Amino acid sequence: MTGQRAAYRLNSVVAAADRLQRELALYGITTDVNDGYGLAAVSVWRDLVVWTNGDLFWWRAGWNDRRHRPVYAWHSTADPARAVRRIVARYRDLHSTPAPGEV
Repeated sequence: MTGQRAAYRLNSVVAAADRLQRELALYGITTDVNDGYGLAAVSVWRDLVVWTNGDLFWWRAGWNDRRHRPVYAWHSTADPARAVRRIVARYRDLHSTPAPGEV
């Protein structure tokens, strides 16, 4: 990848994360955005980090007890408003569940 293409790709990754951050702020959710290695991470809540490569958002949506591994949800960055509604639903679910040791 040339330097210009790499810079453009990084800018689109950060732009997608920033757009997600602004959309989540409309719901009163404060987030942190961090980027590196061609990806960006939007830290939303404990156990809820949304990753993006500029094309997709993905996040841990639950746990598969049978397979003993996380289940991930994903959504296109082309429709951030719908992705945010799904992420907000997950946020509200996690926000209403006490963390281990808080009970």
